[in-house]
Amino acid sequence: MSRAHNVSAVAQTGSHITAPILTSNTITGNVYITHNASGISTSHQDSVKTQPSANPVICKYKKLICSEYQHVTEYNSLPGENVLLCQRYTEPLIIQRHRDQKEREDEISSKGESFQKVLSSMSSHEFVPKSLFHTDDHGITPRAVILQGNSGNGKSFVVQKIMMDWASGNLYKDQFDVVFHLKCKEINCISGEKSLLELLSWSCGLTSDEISQMLQWSPERVLFIIDGFDELRLPQDDNNVTSPTDPDQRCTPVLTLCALLRGLLQVNSFLLVTSRSTATDTLTSLLKNPQRFTEIMGFSERGVEEYFQKFFQDEKLFRNAYTFVKANETLLTACSIPVICWIICTVFRERFNDGADITSGLETTTSIYVDFVFTLLEYHSQGLNQSVPSLLMSLGQLAERGMQKQQVLFDEKIINETVQDPACCPFLCKFLFKRRIQQETMFSFMHLSFQEFFTALYYVCLDKDQAMMKLTKLCSISETPGGFFYEPPRFSDVVKFAFGLFNKDLQCTLIKHGLFVHQNAEAHLKQWFINEIQNFNICKAAYMFNYLYELHEKSFVEEAMQTWNGIRISGTILRRTDCWALKYCAQCCHSIRSIYLGDCKLTPDKLSIILPVVHKFESLSLKVENPTYSDLVDLMCAVTGGKTQRVNVIPEWDGPADEHCSVRSLQLSVINDVSSVRIGFCYSNVVRSLRLTLPRSEAIDWAKLFQTFHNTDLDAFTSAIHYLPELKTLELNINFLNKSLSLWTLSICQNVSSLTELKINAKYFLLEEGIEILQRSHTRPNCTLTIKGLRCNKPSQKCTLRRRFGPELNCNQQVVISVNCQGFTERTLRRPLFWN
Repeated sequence: MSRAHNVSAVAQTGSHITAPILTSNTITGNVYITHNASGISTSHQDSVKTQPSANPVICKYKKLICSEYQHVTEYNSLPGENVLLCQRYTEPLIIQRHRDQKEREDEISSKGESFQKVLSSMSSHEFVPKSLFHTDDHGITPRAVILQGNSGNGKSFVVQKIMMDWASGNLYKDQFDVVFHLKCKEINCISGEKSLLELLSWSCGLTSDEISQMLQWSPERVLFIIDGFDELRLPQDDNNVTSPTDPDQRCTPVLTLCALLRGLLQVNSFLLVTSRSTATDTLTSLLKNPQRFTEIMGFSERGVEEYFQKFFQDEKLFRNAYTFVKANETLLTACSIPVICWIICTVFRERFNDGADITSGLETTTSIYVDFVFTLLEYHSQGLNQSVPSLLMSLGQLAERGMQKQQVLFDEKIINETVQDPACCPFLCKFLFKRRIQQETMFSFMHLSFQEFFTALYYVCLDKDQAMMKLTKLCSISETPGGFFYEPPRFSDVVKFAFGLFNKDLQCTLIKHGLFVHQNAEAHLKQWFINEIQNFNICKAAYMFNYLYELHEKSFVEEAMQTWNGIRISGTILRRTDCWALKYCAQCCHSIRSIYLGDCKLTPDKLSIILPVVHKFESLSLKVENPTYSDLVDLMCAVTGGKTQRVNVIPEWDGPADEHCSVRSLQLSVINDVSSVRIGFCYSNVVRSLRLTLPRSEAIDWAKLFQTFHNTDLDAFTSAIHYLPELKTLELNINFLNKSLSLWTLSICQNVSSLTELKINAKYFLLEEGIEILQRSHTRPNCTLTIKGLRCNKPSQKCTLRRRFGPELNCNQQVVISVNCQGFTERTLRRPLFWN
């Protein structure tokens, strides 16, 4: 057949044309090419907008994608078990920005709220999948986009969502007619030689001819997504191998894929390639231009909350799980990694299904890290050329070195000396920094908390003598002051993970993977703990509860808590994590002698965590920041009926006392089954404080009692008193006694039949109008009214609140008035030499 040049063909819509071989021609319109000979290229410029929906092969392909990609198979899914993608997928934070060394160090080292602030600072550089191929500020559209991310950060999840959204018509509708997905992990497993058409056919289930049709439909509107480049087993030397340049030209699968990445195949197509940071520099040198670099950071705090909501789809379960994680700054930081979110949610759901108390918290932080480590080793570590124990111990050596030198970034030389194959290690991250006119390569763990975990794992798995020596040295490093508040020791989280790794269940998990914890090291660490709490500084208690929580061994927790004569936490910030640990420790005990929490930033939300166990403390003394009436009511209701015999609560406000809560002190004591309650008030003009006694068995309506005095309404207080039918004694501190107060006190004496004694202490005057009422009164039998205050003895122009008054004036005397069933008596107290 001879070649035809400059052939013009015109046909009506819907008709078919058979034409000779066309070379270097321009085809316009909505043309469907059924076959294009090898080596013959065409340029398809749409004078009429191409509509891929008219192509039956593309429609078929989209249906296949929607069917396959709408489900997610999780790590623990049983055969045939899966969940919908929409029930799991949460948009991660993706940024287009390289960070300098200082920013990397801050990101790796920060925890909790500080870490969330670091993520928030990156939001101005945030990218979403739909904008990955948008033109930049210079009008350049990238041909290849790198999506870098750590292991477990959700790169493959993002790819699955992109595929699903494209096939559903919700993404890239105006950019790409066809999107193909190739997984490097699977390409490694393909033997023999394959063309690009055969690779795509193998991956998506269409024939090579159907693939060819789609590629030729609009070659400049094709996107290839290459997932997991870091897992691709690149040949050591491919210089002598000819790379394919035609989609049906066969070569080894890896070289065929590399030809696509280089732009030797499908020149006009677009590429999206995901990779871990350890392979990004290799990818960059291989990939065609222009390129765009993006990085997936995992979940923001908002993303974590959204993921938990989608996972549980039950408000109570979601709220309990998320509240627990938010209280634990280590877990909240780790939850930026989607796989850790999944592990926590899965464990929590399992506890609920097993009937466990869902309000008691989740597993230990150490157990979550152990699950994460072995999940990555099983599913994200293809190509490892050393055993798991060897890899973990080498990572532990590296981690220890960094902890001792207080560094989170490691140079390439140290990494190569310590880790056999860092490129295949899923726990290391690789960074390139500009250093004058060159680049410098640095490595790090995913986060400082993983460096701390691997240090602890290394210590507990050493031989007996080395383990004890290193643990002793570690525990001997004392804390250093940090301003007004003391900070935990620098290695406290390493010690915490060490205690967690001594947990019996986790030891079994380690043994399954060839790691052994020496029992002598465990006994040594436990003895160190007992010695510490016998001679402990009051600042240490807060973080030492976390050691017991991570160990999660009830018998030892009970032994340790009994060794504590009294728990005092002061001069250190009590974190929500500490409160969960304290709650667990208290739950392991029948009763605890005493606890004092003062000057430790105890807020109402932290107090609410330990409320279920406060009744176990015989003596309870707390300073609570900015409490409401509701907070105090919940506290007092929690302690009544338990072991508690003494309660002292001092509210503290950032500024002036809260106008919505006028309580300035609250005390409860129980002696011989008699409860004594004292409440001090800030704003009440009538009553400054009160003290009452009643049988311990008597229930107190705390809400009504607090609210009554906030309103300074004596009638309301009378009503509240009647809710205490067993009230024995009542003592009130007031500013002054007038007629209305005298009448009110007499009414209380007469109408509260159980009351045996009523005491009134006036800070200032007993006004004559009030005294006159008392002089002609008496109480019912078995009830005494005692009033103490200042009385002016001048025959006229007596001192009042409006005239000059004070105990230093000779006319004002301290008197005690008694009223009983016999009538009125008054006596003058001896005048002191000096007034306070």
